[in-house]
Amino acid sequence: MASTEPLLKVRGLNAYYGGSHIIQDAALRVEPGESVALLGRNGAGKSTLMKSLLDAGPRVTGEIMFDGVALAGVATDARTRHGLVLVPEDRRIYPNITVAENIALGRHAARPGAKVNSDEIYDLFPLLKPLLQRAGYQLSGGQQQLVAVARGLMGAPRLLLLDEPVEGLAPVVVDEIAHDIGRIRQTGELALLIAEQNLGFARRVTDRVVLIDSGRIVFDGGWDAFDADPQLKERYLAV
Repeated sequence: MASTEPLLKVRGLNAYYGGSHIIQDAALRVEPGESVALLGRNGAGKSTLMKSLLDAGPRVTGEIMFDGVALAGVATDARTRHGLVLVPEDRRIYPNITVAENIALGRHAARPGAKVNSDEIYDLFPLLKPLLQRAGYQLSGGQQQLVAVARGLMGAPRLLLLDEPVEGLAPVVVDEIAHDIGRIRQTGELALLIAEQNLGFARRVTDRVVLIDSGRIVFDGGWDAFDADPQLKERYLAV
């Protein structure tokens, strides 16, 4: 019988930077193959929550279960090799190596025994194919974002965390990234947690909404339920 356990299950998560209590008693789940939007204003705690899952910055308490394994005490690099990969908000593209070399670096995070085919990754991002020998410093912001996502996929993740993937990008580039994420999702094998402020983009690429405000989860449900309560958008997302 197939397991009914979520791929990611978080309970009672608290995260701290020094004496600042950023994430407060958060609960979160992501099912295998599911795409979840993590919505909230700037400073709501989206990035901190994602970094907490990887033990990549804040001090963290609480339960994080990933693929049936408790992650307490598990090092960041070991978490990536278990299939949990973060594409950070600042992209972190190396400027003096090629696009192909930047993407290939993702192999170092791959799960043991995972088969990683660079040609399959390139097929998911048609706009990158002509750029493979271009240096990182020669890329636009949108191109850098595509490289960052492709590099994350080279780690053969079970769950890919995308932190503000379309922030500051032109609408035509946002549209292309939405199409590329759609291609990724067609495999049905990868789960996504996408921190975002662009509501239209998030709606196109996710199945469910988790809303965070001041470090607390204030809503978790489908898009229909989110749309049925207009106060959610006005109270927690309006600038």
